[in-house]
Amino acid sequence: MTDAAAAIRERAGAHAAPRVGLVLGSGLGALADAVADPVAIPYAELPGFPPGGVAGHAGRLVLGSLAGVPVAVLQGRAHVYEGTDPAQILAPIRTLRALGAELLLLTNAAGSLREEVGPGRLMAIADHINLMGFNPLLGSNDDRVGPRFPSLRDAYDPRLLAALDEAARALGIDLAEGVYLAVSGPSFETPAEIRAFRTLGADAVGMSTIPEVIAARHCGLRVAAVSAITNLAEGMGGQALSHEQTLASAAEAAGDLQRLLTRLLEDLTP
Repeated sequence: MTDAAAAIRERAGAHAAPRVGLVLGSGLGALADAVADPVAIPYAELPGFPPGGVAGHAGRLVLGSLAGVPVAVLQGRAHVYEGTDPAQILAPIRTLRALGAELLLLTNAAGSLREEVGPGRLMAIADHINLMGFNPLLGSNDDRVGPRFPSLRDAYDPRLLAALDEAARALGIDLAEGVYLAVSGPSFETPAEIRAFRTLGADAVGMSTIPEVIAARHCGLRVAAVSAITNLAEGMGGQALSHEQTLASAAEAAGDLQRLLTRLLEDLTP
């Protein structure tokens, strides 16, 4: 058990047994407000967890239930552009696993590389391209947690991806599907980079998520992820990109995202 897991169990009692972990991206933290009978713990009180610092990320863990499913919601994440140590990526994910979680649902705000998938849409991530120059498993491996060379063949669980699609169709949500490419940031991409990323086969671009996916698969968590599309990528639209715009556009997609993830959890309930 991690030190953070022990602290959570002492603080949250019966709530410290989530089945599903959720990671909320920029501007998408409102989903934590829907958690029933919540217990909230600031990251600053959990050993190894990253400190807060980016607008749109509350920096706290919320435990409770959503759609009748025990959940642990990570309201905020560490980013490579903050000078993040790999341990700050690994600690929250491995803590969820130590608490008994089986699934990890990740969300992020992303720019679209497909003109037909514009702001306000949701995209289920089917695969990824890591151009961050970062992997959280760098350094010595803990064989008790996972293998030295984990496979990412099914990084995004096919059954969960199918369940997301089914939930979206039931709700009338136009859910796209595609490949997510991540860069380190914090600067936004150039138009030339976006053209290159499209050639590589990317459908959306952002600055997060992939390190958490790698950490989750390493320790045996099944993974699904959804991007809230906040803008067309640089060179594809007329508006200059900014973090403020990202937060505003993510808020517009947050309602559909909450409905989608809630329905997915309902469908997971035995």
